[in-house]
Amino acid sequence: MDFIDRILSLALSIHRLSQEVKGNKRRCQRVAQRVKALEELVMAVKLKGPDQTIPDVNRALRELKITLESAEQLITKYTSSSFLNRIINAYNHGEEFGVLNERLNDAYQVLSLSLQVDHGDKLHKVFEITSRQAEDEKDRKEDHAELQELLSEKMDTMQETQDTTLKEVQDIKQNMRTMIETINKPRIIPQDIREIKPDELTYELPKRPFMTTPISEVYRGEYNKFTVAIKRYTYPITTSPNEVRQIFRKEVETMRRFESPNILRMFGICVQDESGPSPNYLIIMEYCEKGSLRQVLDSQCKLPWTRKARICLDAAQGLYRLHQTEEKFKLHGSINSSKFLVAEGYRVKLGGLELAKTETSLRRSKERKSSSLCYCSPQQMADVNYIYNKESEMYSFGIVLWEIATRKKPFEDCSREVIYKRVCEDKYQEPLPDDCPKKLGELINACRSCKCFNRPSAGVVVDKLRKVVEQLEED
Repeated sequence: MDFIDRILSLALSIHRLSQEVKGNKRRCQRVAQRVKALEELVMAVKLKGPDQTIPDVNRALRELKITLESAEQLITKYTSSSFLNRIINAYNHGEEFGVLNERLNDAYQVLSLSLQVDHGDKLHKVFEITSRQAEDEKDRKEDHAELQELLSEKMDTMQETQDTTLKEVQDIKQNMRTMIETINKPRIIPQDIREIKPDELTYELPKRPFMTTPISEVYRGEYNKFTVAIKRYTYPITTSPNEVRQIFRKEVETMRRFESPNILRMFGICVQDESGPSPNYLIIMEYCEKGSLRQVLDSQCKLPWTRKARICLDAAQGLYRLHQTEEKFKLHGSINSSKFLVAEGYRVKLGGLELAKTETSLRRSKERKSSSLCYCSPQQMADVNYIYNKESEMYSFGIVLWEIATRKKPFEDCSREVIYKRVCEDKYQEPLPDDCPKKLGELINACRSCKCFNRPSAGVVVDKLRKVVEQLEED
């Protein structure tokens, strides 16, 4: 168990680095505090010895080592004397801390349960969900306020020194203004998914939908002054409003666990003309102006490897939020490139959840969601009775990562028979581009592995993709 000593060494390094950071001080120090709490559990495992350690603990420790390496790399970034310039050009400022803290909590949950730690002790208080969320929001606000002040000071200094490098200075200043605008941009106030009154929506017909499906039309509208997507059903619905509401309320309890910047935000349902002969049902969700990931990959937009890696990381963080939650995991059931939506700044969000049970009640359909054949794992193809699980979903996600890397469609123009032969009999993996970064390619191939036990968990994928992104940004 050599990795235990590596974990303890990383914890010491993170604590030291957290005292030297020049940006995001509070969040870096909060990570160090939580790592310090985990040290006690790791030491308890070490004292028990390898013969007394169960497999789940070994796996949790291995994943914790990867997480701490990622944490060390992240905090090191903010110790740089030139951190302002790096932050100005950084993507997704500060949100990497959210997933990092979730990964630390995963390790705590497994280790504390296996070691039978008393949940009333100080360790539990460090990782208790309500206090964690309050601490993280407080840290975020304080760090953003400090950053805004530093950026303003930097702009004043640069104003005095712009001369022969005027254009470069202006570009950097514009980036700074964009960063300040992002920090000050109104945030959607966290609130429960709920039934929305018709007069709370700015939504008028007739207007042209920007997306259509066999059962619905999707329009752009406004809710609480934020742009939203409004899905309207286009066929007669026999379910009564009261039945829909009962199913909706139950589903909301489940959906609350999966709120994340990388999961399409659901605001609720709306019933129009309830007293009329044909009530109109709407589902209100977050609006992503670039459309689906598949549409972006099919477009002419430029996607350098740094951006592709960032897209992969966003997508992985959405899947991770489903697979690792406070209570229990959830399977998406239909992972493909059309289920990921792309917002401003190429922010990727996992969709396709969209109050699925409520939709099912409206459609009167009991059919289970399923991916098309090219997204099915070899185990599913070979056995129709194979139970769909996380490993199956990770294979589907590996195909999506391959799509991002190549911008191609998987097994395009291949028949079902050909796909089956290539995947199940030939163990074939469609090739990656020659210039694909080595670590990214290795991870994509691992997710697409024919053997399910070789596929990494969603949490490990997130940790490794973050390292890939950091490396590409440095290069």
